[in-house]
Amino acid sequence: MVQLHCYVPEELAQQAHRKATQSGLSLSRYLAELVKRDAGACADWPESYFDIFGKWEGEPLERMALLPLEERLKIR
Repeated sequence: MVQLHCYVPEELAQQAHRKATQSGLSLSRYLAELVKRDAGACADWPESYFDIFGKWEGEPLERMALLPLEERLKIR
């Protein structure tokens, strides 16, 4: 497991300590849960997100063929 270090104002640190204590967690565990929840929120589309665009009724979509990679000159 990776250990992270960060700096926050004293007042914010005290608030985090209080919240951790109220939650029955160590400060480290409390902060880890916050990071996990925030990082996870970006990983998925919101529920019903694609419903706002309607259902696709056309031909099945196909990915176009990839273009060849460019060739670069060698640096001497």
